[in-house]
Amino acid sequence: MTEPLVVMDGLTMQFPVRGGMFQRQIATVNAVAGVSLTINRGETLGLVGESGCGKTTLGRMLVRLLEPTEGTITFDGEDITHLSGKQLKPFRKRVQIVFQDPFSSLDPRSQVGSSIMEGLRIHGVKDKDERHQRVAEMLDLVGLDPSHAQRFPHEFSGGQRQRIGLARALILKPDFVVADEPVSALDVSVQAQVLNLLKDLKAELNLTLLFVAHNLAVVEHVSDRVAVMYLGQIVEITERERLYSTPLHPYTEALLSAIPIPDPGRTRNRFTLQGEVPSPLDPPSGCYFHPRCSIAQSGLCDVEQPSLLRSVDSESHLAACHLRTGPKALPPKTVS
Repeated sequence: MTEPLVVMDGLTMQFPVRGGMFQRQIATVNAVAGVSLTINRGETLGLVGESGCGKTTLGRMLVRLLEPTEGTITFDGEDITHLSGKQLKPFRKRVQIVFQDPFSSLDPRSQVGSSIMEGLRIHGVKDKDERHQRVAEMLDLVGLDPSHAQRFPHEFSGGQRQRIGLARALILKPDFVVADEPVSALDVSVQAQVLNLLKDLKAELNLTLLFVAHNLAVVEHVSDRVAVMYLGQIVEITERERLYSTPLHPYTEALLSAIPIPDPGRTRNRFTLQGEVPSPLDPPSGCYFHPRCSIAQSGLCDVEQPSLLRSVDSESHLAACHLRTGPKALPPKTVS
């Protein structure tokens, strides 16, 4: 059995909404609502869902840019949920993040070599020649010329800037990397280059990845397992092949049916969702998805919140749906 590297248990993140003259708290945004997940050492876990569902917030909690309101995060057997200050420094070296926007995540006034080198300075690599050598090696590893270290971010294309972001994240040789929609701001042709680079680097450096995206076609290309998120909750998780061939949750079916088929002679059953995504300020009762679900049953789905339960024919396939798990489960629809 693969050893877990990251274990999340009941992670919850709430943001206060303040208003009025005295900025009193008037509401609470439930960004992440009780997420429990395990990421195994050496695997890539894809995390997908609509914009605003809490994917980025979850990723930032895992690298401790945000402290959870509730729940725990265990990294390599150590509880790092409430570490702070100097206690976090060894953890920071082993965990890095690649941000969504490759331009705003770089200092426009600093040469890219200096930005990549900053982690080495912080974590005690004092020899200047060694730092420059490691930066040159990392730029070469991500497909850029070492001489580019003297340039500024505005002198690069979007794809090149994302490679710089990868180099900065990997310069410390981390064990775990959160890739927060690393290709969503790039052209399609450049996306393929960056995705292939990410796969090659993962194999070469033995990385563990959380790959955050809203495009299921991209996630299929890089992930070992896929978790589907809706309104702050995980609604389905299983191996990549099984999720794309036999989705259980109606939300997953709708997401998969929206993927374009690059063949004009083929069609796909389209499951159109009704209504808008509910507000995290006031989530629905029962199953969060029931107002938009075509199979929801009154008196059950709108009252009782489902738990992640195993599929009737696979222990590794979990879904949070009253009607698709258990002994009386309804058969899933055919997506393709």
